[in-house]
This record gives sequence, structure tokens and C-alpha cells, in this order.
Amino acid sequence: MTRQLMSGARLLRSWILLAIAFPLAATRAGAQADLLAITHANVIDGVTAAVQRDVTILVRGRLIERIGAGLAVPAGARVVDVAGRFVLPGLIDAHAHIATLADARRALESGVTTVRSATVDHYEDVAIRDLARAGVIPGPDILAAGVFVTPDLAETLLADAKLGAFAGGVQSEAALRGVVRVNLDHGVDVIKTRGTERAGLPNTDPRKQTYTEAQLRVVVEEAATRNVPVMAHAHGDEGAYAAVAAGVRSIEHGTYASDSTLRLMKQKGTYLVPTYSTIVGMSTNSENSILFLRGQHMVPVLESTIRRAHAMGIPIVAGTDTPYNATSTTRVAVEVGRFVTLGFTPLEALQSATTVAAKLLGIDAKTGRLAPGMEADFIAVEGNPLENIGALRDVLVVVSNGQVALNRLPFGRAR
Repeated sequence: MTRQLMSGARLLRSWILLAIAFPLAATRAGAQADLLAITHANVIDGVTAAVQRDVTILVRGRLIERIGAGLAVPAGARVVDVAGRFVLPGLIDAHAHIATLADARRALESGVTTVRSATVDHYEDVAIRDLARAGVIPGPDILAAGVFVTPDLAETLLADAKLGAFAGGVQSEAALRGVVRVNLDHGVDVIKTRGTERAGLPNTDPRKQTYTEAQLRVVVEEAATRNVPVMAHAHGDEGAYAAVAAGVRSIEHGTYASDSTLRLMKQKGTYLVPTYSTIVGMSTNSENSILFLRGQHMVPVLESTIRRAHAMGIPIVAGTDTPYNATSTTRVAVEVGRFVTLGFTPLEALQSATTVAAKLLGIDAKTGRLAPGMEADFIAVEGNPLENIGALRDVLVVVSNGQVALNRLPFGRAR
């Protein structure tokens, strides 16, 4: 299939989703005022610990136009008075598995305005991304990964008939390049592959290496033909080292990373996305004794890795490894809070889900901080998260791409 036909297929899929799930969304989006004013806000820009007190944020379309005290509210603007609450950049989840519109909505309402997909089964992340870009849904913005470049594609073969050529396994250079190309033809923003096996399955060992450095370099080189970065799942040290040496952009998890691997990450500018909260969740698994014991073992090891990486100055980014479905409880705010318990300052922890995360994703010129000209992606919370990071767990207002996606204010009823 040509690139033009693939592009047309993606557009058709997006509009089919629109017709099924959001028949009134276009009307709602069109009816929303082009001008938005957030008044009486205490602003944390995500860059410094300073707080701008009692200011107004003016939004025009998808962008922040002005931030300042005493700004006149334009006639006809929609006004959201946050009454002294704290406004800060929308949160970024650098590792999630969102495959439905309902899950995307749950992520958004938790304060997440940008997500880097960590693969889904059938390119749902591409479709959700396209709907958000078109303004059909307010967000979150998605950086899509498509399908996992992994030795056994299993049911993922159903995502695209072209993947059937790799039903026998994805080990050879030709197969590795082929799966990457199928993803690239779907217009993905990032490629995800692996250096080790999974932690969340009782019959796999998270320390066992899967792909070699040479195989991972093939993935990185093929993705680079279209300037697409690579993220690598790796718990074990050998697989993580191989992935870093091959040139991946980020290591996902990194549980057993040695000082040698961390030093190489520091040297090459590789990011760490530890998804710590997911490992903590596994350590409380009451349904499977193997996973329970594994989690109990892995939590202190990963804590040590995060502390050592932080001390070395390796950029660490928040990720949940959750699908945001109706039963998942892990959220970026939880991950950020746990970083503080591991020695991060509240500002550093917040930046792991804002400015630092935006740099990892290559979108720091348009989001991740609050400033004129940036995308209007921000949230409001009750208290100052730089004094109490737990304030992030109760999001009151979410603005994504200039649209008010959530507003729980005011609490009182008008007289």
C-alpha cells in the first residue's frame, strides 16, 4: 500500500471513530469560544519554583496569548475563575497504553494532556492522535508508537496484513526492518522495542535479554530513516546496556541497571522512564504469588536505580505503564509523588512530568511549560504542589489544546 493510501486509511479510520463515538463532538468544539480567560490564578510555569500570584491567562485558539496581572478580559471570552487555585502545565505521561476514547478521557481528566504511547494492538493510538490534532476531541495529545517490535508478534499480526510476513518471528535484520517500516507507514511518532523480557508475566524473567545490541541497532537505524526515535523496554542490565549502546532515546523501567549502564546513559543523553508505580503495584499483587514475590524483590532494586540515576543527573521522566481503563489506579500524579519520596525536590518531580518529559518527547518548543506562544495545555489544583506534591492527585480544571476538557469549579451554588 502506498504512503498516500495509508494516510487515507488513517483519516477514514478517524472519521469512522468520530461517527460512532462522537456524533456531537464537532458541534461542541465549534461552539466553544475562540477566546478563553483563566482568572485569579496562581501560576507555576514548570521552569522555576516561583509563583505568579493572582494573574490572568488569556488563550486564543490552541495557544496561550498572554499571562499577567491585571489583564483585561476580551469581550465574548469564556471565563473560568479559579479563585486562587494553582495553575501549572498539563502533565505528560511518557509511558501509557491507551487504546480507547474512554481511556483517553480518563487520562485527560486526571490532568494528563500529552501521552507517549508505549504500543497498542491495532494502531488505536494513531487514530486517537489524529482526532485530537483535528480538534474533534480535546485530547490528550498522543505520540503514537503503533505495535511493539518484539520477537513474537502474536495477536498483533491482526493489526496489518503486512505483518503476516513476520509470523515466524522477528529476529532477522529483514524482519526487524520490516516491522519498523510497517509502523512508519502508519505514521507513528516513536518506535518501541525491547531489550529484555517482561516483568508482569509469571512465566518470563525480566532480567533475560531478548535482542542483542546489533539487533537493536537495526531497529534504531531503520527508525532514523524517518527521524523517529526509539524507546526500549528493558529491566535487566545486559538488555538495557545493549539498548543504550544501540542508540535508543529512552530506557523504559531500567530496574536492574548497573552503574556501568547508567554511566553510558549519562554519556549518551539517554532518558530513564522507570514506571516505578507499576512495579509497586505488582508488589501488592494478591492473585499471583510469583508476581507478588517478584514485585517485592524488584521494588527496592528499582528504588536504588532511580536514586543512583538521579544522583548522576540522568534525566528521569514520569510514566505510568497503565491503559487508563476503568480498573487501573496508577496515575502520573502518583508517580510524581513517589519521586519526591525517593529524594527529588517537588520541582524536579513536577518537571519529570512537564519540562523534562517534553524534552524527551521532542515537543518542548510547544508544550511542557506555561508561557505566551505555548500550547494551552494546563491544569488547576487546590494547593501548591511545590509545597505538597499530593495536590496533583485532585485536578479541578483541565485545559487541553485551548479547550476546557474538565471544570469542577465553582463548588458552591450561585445565590
